[in-house]
Amino acid sequence: MSENKIIDGKEFAERLRARIGVLAGEFEAKAGRKAGLAVVLVGEDPASQVYVSSKGKQTVAAGMNSFEHKLAADASEEELLAVVASLNADPAVDGILVQLPLPRHMDEQKVIATIDPDKDVDGFHVTNAGRLAVGQAGYVPCTPLGCLMLLEDRLGDLKGLNAVVIGRSNIVGKPMAQLLLSANCTVTIAHRHTKDLADLVRRSDIVVAAVGVPEMVKGDWIKPGATVIDVGINRLPPAEGKTKGRIVGDVDYQGAVQVAGAITPVPGGVGPMTIAVLLRNALVAAYAHEGLTLATADLPEHSI
Repeated sequence: MSENKIIDGKEFAERLRARIGVLAGEFEAKAGRKAGLAVVLVGEDPASQVYVSSKGKQTVAAGMNSFEHKLAADASEEELLAVVASLNADPAVDGILVQLPLPRHMDEQKVIATIDPDKDVDGFHVTNAGRLAVGQAGYVPCTPLGCLMLLEDRLGDLKGLNAVVIGRSNIVGKPMAQLLLSANCTVTIAHRHTKDLADLVRRSDIVVAAVGVPEMVKGDWIKPGATVIDVGINRLPPAEGKTKGRIVGDVDYQGAVQVAGAITPVPGGVGPMTIAVLLRNALVAAYAHEGLTLATADLPEHSI
């Protein structure tokens, strides 16, 4: 197996964060303040706590201010909405991210709708979804934008390529399809009701798998030379004598890597890109809020 088949998301994310750090320094010099990213965490979900902590550390490392707001799991929806409203009004905060999932007694869509669309660096607000759909400038969800960056870095111009996106979530599948369409691909969105998925995948030059089903996409489904982006992160049951199971993607990596032209590993592929793109979106927001021009030569121009 050739090592150049592997799309190293970790290495790309490091380069992106380094560039963000430079631009964040330039922003501070021009604006007289640091760009600011606020993260709101409700409850004590261990995975969310680790993720929020990582976001905070990387934000500071990139030369930006990190504001963390933590609410108890039994906090009321009104308390959370009040926090979001205060962040909307805070000129030191350029980007707002409410960590999902929220406790069951809170309406996620209502909370997201409360975020100022111009501070919605997660790209989940319906206004930003609409902007993406009609080709206007807006904020794009971080994971699909990271996937597009990896694809364009590996393939260059995507014009005319056949792409299949497996999964139709609002967070990954739908915005991923919109981004590929804007890159002039011919795009099919596949889902649980799609007939003969294997045949559809075999005809695709680009395969983006985002369904959360371990190793669902088999190696013999992949068109020889196709580029495979595996968004899935799934932990298998532990093998006998082990305490933890292996982490795998939605694609059978060992089978797919034999025929794909390029493929993201799990872990180390798409995952590292998500926080890097979040920082990128927050910095873009900061420049926009101060009316400053951002040189986007090596920051893909798919958001404001």
